[in-house]
Amino acid sequence: MGGRRRISFYGKKFTIFISKEENPGSVEFQIISFTNRIRGLTSHFQLHRKDYLSQRGLRKILEKRRRLLSYLAKKNPLGYKNLISELDIRESKTR
Repeated sequence: MGGRRRISFYGKKFTIFISKEENPGSVEFQIISFTNRIRGLTSHFQLHRKDYLSQRGLRKILEKRRRLLSYLAKKNPLGYKNLISELDIRESKTR
C-alpha cells in the first residue's frame, strides 16, 4: 500500500514517496518539516536578533535534522542525495 505525497515548500512543489497513505512520521517528511521551521526561524531572526530562547530552539531543531539526515544517509543514500538537492541544503561534513 504505497503512495506519494505532494508537499509545497517555499513555493517549490515536489513529491516524496511514502510507504503508507498518511505517514508524517517518515524520515523524509520530518526533515522537510524541520527545514521549513528552520527557514521560518531564520527569517524571524532578521527582525529579532536578540531572541535567545528561539535561537536555542533553532539549535535543537538543527541538531534533530542533522541526526535524521545522518540516519537517512546510512539507510537510503540515493534518497538522501535527492532530498538534499530538492531542499537546497548542504551535505553534512561528517556522516
